[in-house]
Order: sequence, then C-alpha cells, then structure tokens
Amino acid sequence: MLLYKPKKNQNAKANRLLISITVLGSAGPIRFVVNEDELVAAVIDTALKSYAREGRLPILGSNLNEFILYCPNAGPDALSPWDTIGSQGVRNFMLCKKPQPVKMAGDDETSIRPISRKGNGSWKAWINKSLNLKIYSH
Repeated sequence: MLLYKPKKNQNAKANRLLISITVLGSAGPIRFVVNEDELVAAVIDTALKSYAREGRLPILGSNLNEFILYCPNAGPDALSPWDTIGSQGVRNFMLCKKPQPVKMAGDDETSIRPISRKGNGSWKAWINKSLNLKIYSH
C-alpha cells in the first residue's frame, strides 16, 4: 500500500538550502527550505506568508514590494529582487520594510522626502547601527 505520493523530481540538480530570515521587531527568525536558484522576491513572498501563518507580531502585511532583504554578512546593501538567493553564499538574512516616502505639507506632489529617524541620518546607517552587536560587561 502506498502511503505517500512520490514527488516528481523536477529540480534534480538544484541544491536546497535551509535559510534563516530575521524580521526586525519579531521574536525570532523564520526558517524554511528553498532552492538555491530561487529569486529573492519569491523568498520574501514565502517569508511573509510563513510569518502570517505563524501569527507573529507585528503584523507586516503581504505586499512583497514593501520589503527588502539584507544579508548582514555581505554588506549594507539590500539584495536585488531578481538575484538568486544562493548567489550570496550565506544562509542568514534580515527582512526589513522599505522606508516609506512622506509628502510634506506645503510641498508640491513631485517632491517627496524619505523618512529618517533624526533627520540627519540615512536608513542604511540605521540598519548598520541596529546590526552591531554590543556586549556589555557587568
């Protein structure tokens, strides 16, 4: 008696990776298996669906265009949605919301300023600062 349905081996040559995605503000990372040649946009979509399915807080939404994926070990630049997830050679990533543009009162509709915490820093500096591990002694 057959207890399971055998899967078709479509991607026989594709390596599979167990990746870990940390969401800013969430309690812990999301871990799941992806193909090495899967696009970053598809990985973000899978991470958002898994995050929502687990009922994690804060609620993020499901629009993958509002998020960027970082590789903390590779540098401060976000991964392109068209890159493959295996191109970086790492398995730990960070998922962040994109900075939303804000229309300022009195400005015309064409000028849009990005949100920044202190007004003089950039979002890349904020990401780098939040990724630094600080160990305090007693």
